[in-house]
Amino acid sequence: MKIDQSGVLAVSQTKLSLYYKNVTADVIGPEHGITKQQFDELAQKTRPAIAECNRQRKNGAIPYRDLPYHKQYPSQVKHVAADIKPGCENFVVLGIGGSALGNIALQTALNPYMYNLDEKQRKGPRLFVFDNVDPAQFGSFLDWIADKLDKTVFNVISKSGRTAETAAQFLIIRQILIEKLGTDGYRRQVVATTDARSGTMRKIADEDKLRTLIVPDGVGGRFSVLSPVGLLSAAVCGIDIDALLEGARAMDEKVSREDFFANPAAVNAAVNWHYYHRGKRISVMMPYAYGLKDLSDWYRQLWAESLGKSCDLKGSKVFVGPTPVKALGTTDQHSQVQLYREGPNDKLFTFLQVSEFQPDIVIGPQPAAAPELAYLAGQKMSKLLNSEKLATEYALLYDKRPCMTILFDRIDADAIGQFIYLYEVTTSIAGLLFGIDAYNQPAVELGKEATFALMGQAEYADLAEKIKPVAQVDTAYLV
Repeated sequence: MKIDQSGVLAVSQTKLSLYYKNVTADVIGPEHGITKQQFDELAQKTRPAIAECNRQRKNGAIPYRDLPYHKQYPSQVKHVAADIKPGCENFVVLGIGGSALGNIALQTALNPYMYNLDEKQRKGPRLFVFDNVDPAQFGSFLDWIADKLDKTVFNVISKSGRTAETAAQFLIIRQILIEKLGTDGYRRQVVATTDARSGTMRKIADEDKLRTLIVPDGVGGRFSVLSPVGLLSAAVCGIDIDALLEGARAMDEKVSREDFFANPAAVNAAVNWHYYHRGKRISVMMPYAYGLKDLSDWYRQLWAESLGKSCDLKGSKVFVGPTPVKALGTTDQHSQVQLYREGPNDKLFTFLQVSEFQPDIVIGPQPAAAPELAYLAGQKMSKLLNSEKLATEYALLYDKRPCMTILFDRIDADAIGQFIYLYEVTTSIAGLLFGIDAYNQPAVELGKEATFALMGQAEYADLAEKIKPVAQVDTAYLV
């Protein structure tokens, strides 16, 4: 852990900043840009939300904000990781939604692209994250892993243990491990991350004597990546979880500021809220770095599940929610930018840009037959990537499309911790601006219950009957 001699937690070194000039009226005009007066009005509206978010944090109402300071969780994670790593060649996460997306995002951002394939680039076991119940996908993996079970550790992540997808995966793995390795082998190869005291998975873990880590109380899945939910796979695979948490602590200082213009989460939330109420209800996140692409998936769940609500805090019907969309630079310059420039002006764009890439690559010399490629020869690939970002941004601004950029010095654990915490607090402040509960997800339940009904769970028999008309295919509508 990065601690100075006095025992004080160290200050983050990597810089991560929000740049928002390109949403202003000075850049894209008053019809689509935000004027100085409007920014002053946004500041006045948002300051109470900042104060309320800080008050909720102080009262313990939003415990995700204290995760970067929690000493017991990372200590427990390191202990389990140290116990797992000797002899472990494959680490498998069984989870869905918030139990998977953060794990995937950390791995993509902080380990090499060829991590699973190249032993020289790997600082731990291979990582596999299964966040679906596609039998072809899972079956292919089971065939591959069949003779490697004694060198494979499975981390099942479920607070309740009743999530159908994760429960199904776990029951399959449990049976295979018991049959192939026996009860003791099964216990050695499984870690359960679940509720501390109650729930189906807690009962199973206690009965089967499994190693366990805790899903913290009051921390929803989409806010849980800085808890044991996301930290174990990171630690096992060689990611510096101390630096990750250090970055989050550094960002906490910034996003707690009640000075609106000095608070990146407040500005981010206010800009998104402003454009939502001016017909720009789609928020596009476009990283110009492959390593950041899965943070866009993590962001989509955080944004959609937190801010898409039918009722406000007073119970009135409001049906609000900005729609998160992911794109990847430069890939989606060739698939989406045509729509973004000439389609409806109903989107706010947020780019993710990195200054320093490790490694960087120098482009080779042009062939004699192609002197027109001389402009590329000898240039760094990072310069091309960032030039593509600037070119896309310029083209969007030319058509009066508002843009913001999250600027990374580099992609490291510190910066990723800052980014995660920035967007978590942005979401909290945005929820307050929209006047909704950003921490519940009531609309998810009916689909879960319908799945239980269709799979034959007795207590949902009445619902199964209601679903029957939907399940019947009317051949008059087959073409």
